[in-house]
Order: sequence, then C-alpha cells, then structure tokens
Amino acid sequence: MSIKPVYRLLIAIISFASITNSALAQQNSGINKANTQKWLKSGKWKNGLKLEVSPSVNAAEFYKQYNANKLVWDKVFLFLKQSNLDTLSPGKHPIDGDNAYASVTEAPSKEPDKAGWESHRKYIDLQYVIKGRERIDVVNVDKAAVTKPYDEAKDGAGYTAEGTSYIAGPGTFFLFFPQDVHRPNIKVAGYDVVKKLVVKIKVVY
Repeated sequence: MSIKPVYRLLIAIISFASITNSALAQQNSGINKANTQKWLKSGKWKNGLKLEVSPSVNAAEFYKQYNANKLVWDKVFLFLKQSNLDTLSPGKHPIDGDNAYASVTEAPSKEPDKAGWESHRKYIDLQYVIKGRERIDVVNVDKAAVTKPYDEAKDGAGYTAEGTSYIAGPGTFFLFFPQDVHRPNIKVAGYDVVKKLVVKIKVVY
C-alpha cells in the first residue's frame, strides 16, 4: 500500500481546516463589530443611567473592557446614577478601591496652548462635565508624537498632536482608553469655571 495518498489526504484535511478557520475568523470579526455597535446603542450597560456616551468613544474597546471587568464598570455606572453630581464636593470619591475611583474639580479651564495632550496605560478615563462647557480634543496614539515618555508613577505620557475637537457639557460623558490621546480642559467662550468629574477605571490587558 502506498503511503503517498495518506499524506495527500492529510494535507487536504489540514488545508480545508485552515481555510474554514480563516473564514470563520473573518465572519466572527464582522459579527463582533456589529455586536459592539448594537450593544453600545442598546444602553443596557448603563443600568438605568440617563447620561449619554460621546460619539468619540471606541466602541470595540469599550465593549472589550466592560465585559472583561463588568463588576467594576457596573459599580461606576451605579455611582454616577445614585450620586447627586451637581452637589458632589470637589476631591476624591471612592468607588471600588484601586479598581475605580472618582475625582471632582471645580476650576478655570485653559487656553489651548496651556492644555496638554495625554494618555494613560493603567487607567481608563471617564470624563464628565457637570457644570459649564469645555473643549476636548482626541486622536489615536499612532497619530501623536511623544514629548514626555510614559511616567509609570503618574500613569501618563505627553504628546503633540492634531485631533478631533468635541464640546463637553452636562448630559454626555467621554471615555479615553490607552490608545486615546486626549487634550481636555480647553476653554470655551463664556465658561470661565468648569465643574468636572473624572473616574479612573483600571485597564484589563
């Protein structure tokens, strides 16, 4: 009995499995993308929170981080839902130990040349303007030039960049993941002092 037909059969089986797996991977990638958008628009993840998420959000990364750390994210949204943000005092507010915590500031915003570009690796930023208006610029880290290397103690790096601008105000929060270089706290005409909430949420790798 010749052994060559057996090898041919094995090669054919392996090739078929490889093609099938590749096709399934592409199909699942499409399904996942559709699912993330559907999930985001459903708002079920907010658990009754009335705030909206900015259109700047990276939906796929949000979906990934939320589902990898659901208990912490649910605590964050419960904190936002149950807190009277208008009267929340400036300072740090606990949510879930080092996994998530909030900081409230009430301070003047900055001229564009005084506001810095930044990104973080350990924590995701949830930023929400409680009172007032400010401009926030956003760009992917691949399109930004590093000016200050990442400082682990401060969980931050500095950049120069050109990004997309958004006006942040009551009703809509922003999410910035490690790949999202952002420049917040930019002054909007007519709003000298802004009350703002920043929630730090631990990144899952």
